[in-house]
Amino acid sequence: MDSKDPRLAASVVASSPSRREVLHRLGAAGAVLVGAGAVAHLRYDPGGFGVRAPTGARQVRDFRGAGGTGPRMAIAKSSRDPAVLTRRAIEALGGMGRFVGRGDVVAVKPNIGWDRMPVHAANTNPRVVAEVVRLAFEAGAKRVVVTDASCNEARRCFQRSGIWRATHELGADVILPAPHRFRELRMKGDVLDEWPIYTPLIEADKVINVPVAKHHNLCRFTAAMKNWYGILGGRRNRLHQNIDVSIADLATFMRPTLTVMDATRVLVRNGPQGGNIDDARDMHQVVASLDEVAVDAYGATLIGERPERVGYLLLGQERGLGTLDYTALDPVEV
Repeated sequence: MDSKDPRLAASVVASSPSRREVLHRLGAAGAVLVGAGAVAHLRYDPGGFGVRAPTGARQVRDFRGAGGTGPRMAIAKSSRDPAVLTRRAIEALGGMGRFVGRGDVVAVKPNIGWDRMPVHAANTNPRVVAEVVRLAFEAGAKRVVVTDASCNEARRCFQRSGIWRATHELGADVILPAPHRFRELRMKGDVLDEWPIYTPLIEADKVINVPVAKHHNLCRFTAAMKNWYGILGGRRNRLHQNIDVSIADLATFMRPTLTVMDATRVLVRNGPQGGNIDDARDMHQVVASLDEVAVDAYGATLIGERPERVGYLLLGQERGLGTLDYTALDPVEV
């Protein structure tokens, strides 16, 4: 049939959809795509997407216990051995028995975020972590769990940091993060509301925070309060848009039994991951305290940072989590 045949032209016109039908079909297709995108986003990114505004009091996991009376902060400087420094700092507070009782399940939270060796000072020194584990067992702990939700591939981080070997040899349960170990919780924070939380770190009787002091390119300094990023699943990098408030939300949620900060070797620039050994300096210090804000305030001074310039520290003090003036705690030096 000739392409100019009027019957063919009439057939084409009759089969062509009207403008209204085209718009209707485009709208329906768009709705399907938007719906599919939303479902995919929810499946890929559990944690804060599309939740309602938080209401009511902020949620708190308080592991502080009685603790008794005694010093609230100790700074060990009298040795070059990380294990000796750790033991002396904790003993200066009254010993691990002040914080851990017989039969306790203790979760130890180092920074094991990066595929780095101890010389890079991006993770907590393995000898500091091991000594905390040893002291917890000596105090009567029934079980000690060592874990973190790493940023780089977890198995490599746990192995290359030296923490896996050093703590497993002492009888600690070293747990690698896995999807089934997270569950959704509402923290009701200003930034952090509903988010996947790493359950091994909230299901213990006591929790000991064992961060490493280092520079951070977004929040100036990181140690104790920022170390709680390791309890989060989901896409944590989304929180960097409001990093100071998210850190304050986490520190409000997690109240540890004790904080032991590793400042034996400190990453003074290009943190938090580092990678160049020239960016780290030996400082041979370990700080133990009941006040996370004070620990971080002191740690910031080690890299030449003024604590009052660190936003999340100001927020922590405003929320009553601790004090920027660490000298007010009369730290014991050993």
